[in-house]
Amino acid sequence: MKILNRRDFPGASYPERIIQFGEGNFLRAFVDWQVDLLNEHTDLNAGVVIVRPIESTFPPSLSTQDGLYTTVIRGLNEKGEAVSDARLIRSVNREISVYDNYDEFLKLAHNPDMRFVFSNTTEAGISYHAGDAFDDAPAVSYPAKLTRLLFERYTCFDGALDKGWIIIPCELIDYNGEALRELVLRYAQEWNLSAAFVQWLDQANTFCSTLVDRIVTGYPRDEVTQLEAELGYHDAFLDTAEHFYLFVIQGPKKVASELRLDKYPLNVLIVDDIKPYKERKVAILNGAHTALVPVAFQAGLDTVGEAMNDRDICAFVEKAIYEEIIPVLDLPRDELMSFASAVTGRFQNPYIKHQLLSIALNGMTKFRTRILPQLLVGQQVSGVLPARLTFALAALIAFYRGERRGETYPLQDDAHWIERYQQLWHQHSDGLISTQDLVHTVLAVDAHWEQDLTHVAGLVEQVTTDLDAILTKGMREAVKPLC
Repeated sequence: MKILNRRDFPGASYPERIIQFGEGNFLRAFVDWQVDLLNEHTDLNAGVVIVRPIESTFPPSLSTQDGLYTTVIRGLNEKGEAVSDARLIRSVNREISVYDNYDEFLKLAHNPDMRFVFSNTTEAGISYHAGDAFDDAPAVSYPAKLTRLLFERYTCFDGALDKGWIIIPCELIDYNGEALRELVLRYAQEWNLSAAFVQWLDQANTFCSTLVDRIVTGYPRDEVTQLEAELGYHDAFLDTAEHFYLFVIQGPKKVASELRLDKYPLNVLIVDDIKPYKERKVAILNGAHTALVPVAFQAGLDTVGEAMNDRDICAFVEKAIYEEIIPVLDLPRDELMSFASAVTGRFQNPYIKHQLLSIALNGMTKFRTRILPQLLVGQQVSGVLPARLTFALAALIAFYRGERRGETYPLQDDAHWIERYQQLWHQHSDGLISTQDLVHTVLAVDAHWEQDLTHVAGLVEQVTTDLDAILTKGMREAVKPLC
């Protein structure tokens, strides 16, 4: 079977205009995939150079396949049909290691056509590393490496204002572009780089904050033999991902025209502020997950897909989204409805086996950040507690019994919560405390909730009623009235 390379698989190639820090599955099935589509359908004409920002030899360099690899995008399309689409990605030209080829790395700044910098160096990547120096080859942190590369650019082109870059980080931290810019300026100051360079950084370069959303499942280890037989070649860099994707970029409108987004419809939004889109994702996607898990798991289900194929549980989740979460969010309703529809489709993706217990990790914190804000706003606006979000809280408390149908399951949360619940449920089973006592104790922990939830009108009473129903009738019967 042939191995991917440009000699045996000839096709389009593009001049290098994009530097990408990070060689991982996510960027290859997200940024490089989108660039490949734009190259095909517009005059973007941009090749990517991947910079491996850490010292490692695994996985091997994508240059072993001349930058070629295959994405397999699969899930439910807009019509609810299961689709699987394989695409040979030609947007990446090569990969270089900043540790093995430092001079080659600096030379990237000498290319007058370079225009964009993308990155995904993990959540820890955009951080300060004390001791990083200008002469390090290379510095440890990504922001320090980028500062050095920007200075090389500035020097090579004598501070020309038209030679700055559009810098688009994809790391999963709030306002990642602003955080990266602040660190670049910090290194410039620490390294005593000229005021003229700092001025050029500010005037010639654009740092964009982003929100990225796509489940990338990576190398399909269990299916690779079948997929390669269908493709007709060996690909050591096969990359699988869900059908849905969303790229929200906070930046000037020129970003859209420079990326040719006006010439081909991608799910990329150029906005003034990513905050409402982050809140939408946390509330609808993550919030629905968090509400779903304790209810579905205690109803005897094990994966998100099973839950969404269960008529009652699916109805519970959809009503929570459309009747209790969306009405209190501050974005145009049609955008929220469209996003919610995509979310339920993603949950039903037959290609992704998302274990409920894995999503249950740190469930107490997830409830506080993802669901509690909507629960409290809903109660303030209408004077009535949102029934399903409140029930989800009762289900969460029940979940921390750690037992389903006589079998125990692992609880993954802060040790103090696991110990506290263990003690409370023992006391409850021994008849030492009532269900209301248990609920009151949990809701009164203001160090966790950042307020005393026992002061929220009717909350202790309603959670107690719901929890009693779960304990006496079982989850299936208890949740039915809300489906």
